[in-house]
Amino acid sequence: MISLSPGKMIVVGFFMVLTGMVLPWLIVLRVLESTFFLNFFSFGVSVAGLFMGMVGAALYVRNRK
Repeated sequence: MISLSPGKMIVVGFFMVLTGMVLPWLIVLRVLESTFFLNFFSFGVSVAGLFMGMVGAALYVRNRK
């Protein structure tokens, strides 16, 4: 298993949330076609990124204590 440092987890989580925000924006602008998979992928990436960022922040705080 690949272990990420807390800082890297926060950065990866940020980019996942950013992806989950940009994809629906591109769908609304009709740059991308709205599909069932793309909608749920966007939602899943956003939730996973939020979770990863929160875990990374918690580990960062724990390591600094």
